[in-house]
Amino acid sequence: MWPKIVDWKQLKFGVEIEFVGGRPTEVELLPGWEMSLDEKQLDLTGAESGSELKPPPIQWEQRDQIREMLTRLKAGGAEANWSCGLHVHVGLESWGDPIVVPLVEAAAQVQDALRFLLRTSEHRLFFCPPITPDMAQRFAAEPSPQHIRHRGRPQSHRCGINAAAWFDIGTVEIRYANGSLDYEEIVNTIELCLRFVAAIGEGRQLPNDPERLAFELGAPVQGYPPSATPPQWFKERIWLEEQLLPLVAPFAADLVPNGEIHHIVPVEDGILIAIETGEEVLHKFVCRLTNTGWELLRRC
Repeated sequence: MWPKIVDWKQLKFGVEIEFVGGRPTEVELLPGWEMSLDEKQLDLTGAESGSELKPPPIQWEQRDQIREMLTRLKAGGAEANWSCGLHVHVGLESWGDPIVVPLVEAAAQVQDALRFLLRTSEHRLFFCPPITPDMAQRFAAEPSPQHIRHRGRPQSHRCGINAAAWFDIGTVEIRYANGSLDYEEIVNTIELCLRFVAAIGEGRQLPNDPERLAFELGAPVQGYPPSATPPQWFKERIWLEEQLLPLVAPFAADLVPNGEIHHIVPVEDGILIAIETGEEVLHKFVCRLTNTGWELLRRC
């Protein structure tokens, strides 16, 4: 049923807390909590040392579980750096299917305000592209998840307000927040997201202005995870990657049909090309560019 007034504190939510380093395998988890060890965040050296901590669906009154798990996580030396994000999932079961089209339409109208309020780092915008007006129109005519997912490289499929998550796990995922292991910053972000979804569920028209949006929602104006600048080597890596993409794409299509390039990095004896399939399986190849084109050296 939509619209429908639902207390934001009664909504179920989850949060994906990305981090690097520490000793994630040694962290004792509260019941229902999960630790993913194969994430792709980078530490300062460029090594893939990322992990992700997430709770089961909980409500606002249970948020102290987050404080406890952050304490355990940081005791092992974990930290959130420039490569980490904080994703909040809000359950839509109070409204069901009827809320999804209004949610997409509202997202297209106020996504900039939400992004500015959460101070999304510029280099992280790649992971949370906008819902375009064309996408919103196509979705309204035919509510299909394909209409609200971007195509191309797998890191940038999901919009900053990812309503496609409804079709997978019954939530909307808000991906704009920067990484953090600070309890207050995390719960401020969660509160903003819960209030935002509840307001859309109520059928309210929201302003596309950061401070006015926070005021209308009754959410904090400040206190969210701060933006972070990546190291120069990472910027240079991304610049190089963007230049190589047109050269690599045809070769990558031969290596993994229907795959999508995840990343391209130089290694000691060539260029490593990582290609992801629809099953989120990552295939890695080391290649080199010769006078006659790309040559495959080995599969990792």
